[in-house]
Amino acid sequence: MLLRREGPTDHDAVRALHAAAFGDHGATVADLTDDLRTTLLDGAGAGRPGAPGTVRGGSWVTAAPDGTVAGHVMLTPALVDAPARLVDVLVLSPLAVHPDHQRRGTGAALVAHALAEAEAQGAPLVFLEGDPGYYGRLGFHPASPEGFRKPSLRIPDAAFQMARLPTARPWMSGTLVYPDVFWRHDAVGLRPAP
Repeated sequence: MLLRREGPTDHDAVRALHAAAFGDHGATVADLTDDLRTTLLDGAGAGRPGAPGTVRGGSWVTAAPDGTVAGHVMLTPALVDAPARLVDVLVLSPLAVHPDHQRRGTGAALVAHALAEAEAQGAPLVFLEGDPGYYGRLGFHPASPEGFRKPSLRIPDAAFQMARLPTARPWMSGTLVYPDVFWRHDAVGLRPAP
């Protein structure tokens, strides 16, 4: 599979991918992705004065041999409210692989690429909400035991995970603060079924 930066001509295919991968929640994830993409293009949250580096995130896709989008991953700038100062970090969300291409290493390749991009941008930490059995194999581990607090009580403790990158320092702990777009879509943690 070809792994490349997402381009404007991929947007409709990425929406369709999220609809297929997330079922009943597909439209919500697709709408969130559209708004997160706008945040990335605007550069919101990156390059604040005094920040340890400029983390801008990004969006990547994998394409099957026939050119169809088979997978998508996005890194979004966020903050950790550490006692010393705010720290620019990244959130890995969303990650999706089309059901026809799952269990072939596509998701793992997207996560590895996202972590390499985060490291290249100088991000100290990458957070996500997800299955610890899956992401634990890909370099993530529980964030709470390392002194981080969830942005919402609706996030299960085991699902609140992080990857520490080379620019991380011991003082960089505190509360993860998601960008506003996650809250506008009510896409933080789990809500009980009605």
